[in-house]
Amino acid sequence: MIHGNIFTYHVLANGLRIIHRRSESPVEYCGLAVKAGSRDESPEQYGLAHFVEHTIFKGTDHRRSWHIINRMESIGGDLNAYTSEEVTVLHSSFPSGHLDRAVELMADLVAYSRFPSVQIEREREVILDEVDSYLDSPSEAIFDDFNDLLFEGSALGHNILGNEQTISSFTPDICRDFLSKYYTPGNMVFFYMGPTAPDKVFRCVERHMSVLHHTTPERPQATPPAVRPFDISRVHDTHQAHTVIGARIPGMYADKNRAFALLNNIIGGPCMNSLLNVALRERKGYVYSVDSYTSLFTDCGELTIYFGCDPEHVKPCRRITFDILSRMAESPMKPSALEAAKKQYIGQMTVGSDNSEQVAISTGRAVLFNGYAAPREEIVERINSITPEDIRRAAEFIAPDKCSILTFSR
Repeated sequence: MIHGNIFTYHVLANGLRIIHRRSESPVEYCGLAVKAGSRDESPEQYGLAHFVEHTIFKGTDHRRSWHIINRMESIGGDLNAYTSEEVTVLHSSFPSGHLDRAVELMADLVAYSRFPSVQIEREREVILDEVDSYLDSPSEAIFDDFNDLLFEGSALGHNILGNEQTISSFTPDICRDFLSKYYTPGNMVFFYMGPTAPDKVFRCVERHMSVLHHTTPERPQATPPAVRPFDISRVHDTHQAHTVIGARIPGMYADKNRAFALLNNIIGGPCMNSLLNVALRERKGYVYSVDSYTSLFTDCGELTIYFGCDPEHVKPCRRITFDILSRMAESPMKPSALEAAKKQYIGQMTVGSDNSEQVAISTGRAVLFNGYAAPREEIVERINSITPEDIRRAAEFIAPDKCSILTFSR
């Protein structure tokens, strides 16, 4: 056991890592971060990680689906999950005093899920409806099409939800095999945030999760091959034109990767004073919204910019966007402007820390991929160490000649 001011770490005999984050809130948060996602699927399995995440709640050796749903909700809590390219997270929030209930339920789901055929057929229809609904939203579907092109030829280049053919092929045995292969102690982190003492949390997790004993198989992972920048337009029956511009950037283990997060915040982050929002919306009125995003994987990443506009405004929006990206890549920011950007970004982190559920989940993910959760002081120090030249070098990855473009328009 390793103690810290905020975090306490522990490892069970079966290899399951645990992180405890102290909080005085009357609400407790816990969950399992699993290093398994859509990137672990073969082509005939596309959508399986997400499918398992849905159907793991449909029955165990000890509970039917109704009892699983009701277990946390009956005391005012909740139980949820999500899947991404490289991680699946099961998480629960509940009034303080019900930790044993939450941990026992999660252990039951991971160790004893049965994936009953009747329930799987019902959930299959739900997921197929989710796929159809997603494809009917071009502002969302364009990101998957863009990623398919940007990461073509790799396991990152497909929709997390899968497709009708693969989803229709999943059986209880296929789901159980995926669960047994990836939901293993050495491939997971249990995270907790709340007022319960670390020793009590660790004993509770040991009591219920020591039953897990599967070993984690070797998983060779190939970095996606480089692709030539593309500029593609596709016809869609949509009133508004939708455009994604983006490029590959280094992954989560790259040096100075916080520079990409800060750069993203400057050019198109969530605030109204981002460079692209000011240029495209406030000054020109071309777009209702413009956003940029970073996604960091273990060996690579991407920075993407999205805007929706009238079809006749696509070209001027592209030109303005590339003008901004060129300036960022060619000339270092003024130190005063960079300091203001850092202050804003750190302030956003502070506000975000009020979302306790997301803080708890982020803590688990951090330990899963990095082995520890960095305290706020360390993160702030990394941000403050970023120089104008760091930002310029980060911007070189998304200079216009490096960027790819995908547009949906009628």
